[in-house]
Amino acid sequence: MNLEKFLGINPVLLALLATLFTWGVTALGASMVFFFKSINKKILNSMLGFAAGVMIAASFWSLLKPAIEMAEAESQNPWVPAVIGFLAGGAFLFLTDRLLPHLHQGLSIEKAEGIKTSWERSILLVLAITLHNIPEGLAVGVAFGALASNPDIGVLAGATVLAVGIGIQNFPEGAAVSIPLRREGLSRLKSFFYGQMSGIVEPIAGVVGAFAVLMIKPILPYALSFAAGAMIFVVVEELIPESQTGNETDLSTIGAMIGFAVMMLLDVSLG
Repeated sequence: MNLEKFLGINPVLLALLATLFTWGVTALGASMVFFFKSINKKILNSMLGFAAGVMIAASFWSLLKPAIEMAEAESQNPWVPAVIGFLAGGAFLFLTDRLLPHLHQGLSIEKAEGIKTSWERSILLVLAITLHNIPEGLAVGVAFGALASNPDIGVLAGATVLAVGIGIQNFPEGAAVSIPLRREGLSRLKSFFYGQMSGIVEPIAGVVGAFAVLMIKPILPYALSFAAGAMIFVVVEELIPESQTGNETDLSTIGAMIGFAVMMLLDVSLG
């Protein structure tokens, strides 16, 4: 694909288009509810492990590594934006996790996390996955926002690869929302609707991330590290524990290894 023709497009618009793509893949995954009423626990854990692996790899290869390189190029101490941004991103998701009402699969509604609410169980289940998608959209937005300060084909390729990687792991996440909702008793159409809606936050976060970088270009290394920290928090707090439920934990670990390898391959070979 000839990416050079996209360099003249506003980075915020590119971020929007890229995150609309990732949202679309979430919807595609959610559409699996029209073909399956239930999903094997081993398969679900493997898919969640795969998603975790992709996010871990993306956090380093697509976010932290470029942040460190940018800081070095600007004669900054490279660890400062990496560490500060990374921890700030984790702190942001920590607060979001504490405030946003959500419920993990397989738990009773009494074990919902976040602010206490009377929302339906289905809404709380969707919000648990929505929490994953905030840092993903932010990461893609910040990556495309970097084009404002460095309109280079390599930067564009890296951002594109990140969007593709996030999109790939969004497919199982979409299915991981819609199919369990169907099992909860919702109709196929409503399960699909809620499943794809779990990804709607990605275009919003993507535009916010890109716009913030455009407005304050010096924060770019911090913003990239921030997105990485937020993603790692989600992986450790949400994805890995969910993928390790049940007896076949090796499958989720293998899924994580494959996910990491796929994202690393994409970023190193194409980014």
